[in-house]
Amino acid sequence: MQLDHFHQLLAQGVRAGASDVHFRPGARPSYRIRKRLIPSRNFPVLTPQDTAELAQEVVQGSAVAAGFDGLREVDLSYAVAGLARFRVNVYRQRGSLGLVFRIIPNEIPTLEALGLPPIVQHIANVDRGLVLVTGATGAGKSSTLAGIIRHINETRMSHIVTIEDPIEFLHKNDKASLSQREIGIDTESFVSGLRAALRQDPDVILVGEMRDAESIDIALKAAETGHVVYSTLHTTDAQRTIGRILSSFDPRDQAQVRSRLSENLQAIISQRLLPRDQDHGMCPAVEILRATEAVRQVILEPTHAGALKELIEEGGEAYGMQTFDQHLTRLYRDGVISKEIALQAATSAADFERNLHFDG
Repeated sequence: MQLDHFHQLLAQGVRAGASDVHFRPGARPSYRIRKRLIPSRNFPVLTPQDTAELAQEVVQGSAVAAGFDGLREVDLSYAVAGLARFRVNVYRQRGSLGLVFRIIPNEIPTLEALGLPPIVQHIANVDRGLVLVTGATGAGKSSTLAGIIRHINETRMSHIVTIEDPIEFLHKNDKASLSQREIGIDTESFVSGLRAALRQDPDVILVGEMRDAESIDIALKAAETGHVVYSTLHTTDAQRTIGRILSSFDPRDQAQVRSRLSENLQAIISQRLLPRDQDHGMCPAVEILRATEAVRQVILEPTHAGALKELIEEGGEAYGMQTFDQHLTRLYRDGVISKEIALQAATSAADFERNLHFDG
């Protein structure tokens, strides 16, 4: 495949508002638009040679280029001048190479432009502790973190260290000074990068993902020593996030982890991206948990886990907290999403209907 044709396909995806572009042998290039995978109409079926040439273009100059023939899977970044940056996963399937390009806009989004609740800006102003952004793949976690870092960069004289795999949004120094480090190029792993960050005089640390007990432990240590740490987990809501963190550790250590988490957690922002009504793009539905004294007590006591949802439901007016179903109710009432989409996305369809009638 010629390079200009390849870039034209990427540009078509950007113009169409796609989140991802897929290249796989035996299929046409495809675009992920409003959660549907739509094949290109004007391009032939790709051959293994086509995707191998694309993969060579993407990996050239990277740390894995020398081992291209043995490549099984790798995450990389790719940029087209004047168009966008992309997070790329190159993977082998049935002996051939496939590629998925996640589109990253050149312009770093603001929290307002992302459609996030105003309380997220207050969460971005915390000066110590742990803040987690969670959700499934494609839920907008990276964009939310980029918006938070942009806000800090514009408002605070500080040193921000990011550890990413790969680097997605490129930040320029504003009021803050930024050091962006990429796994495989600038540091070996999240664990080694996070451990080194503690010696780099940071005020804010962004860890692309907390993948295991060791990275969670170091993130908690960073929060305990007066830094603010932002990171992500692939969990769907606050209760599952806390459960995932605890289950990463040996049962003998979980009581101590509960104590550390209860002392250092500041907030959990959980997201789902939903199609807007009338085919107008996507919008986030967001659950917000803030670490009030009551929430900290629930984290400490395993038998009180069921009370977390009730605390979120009742913490809206005073603390800006909300459950998914509460936010879905507002999005539907404001005409942002359809009732069908709200019911499909609801954690509990019955709770959504109850909120709807109660608010009415």
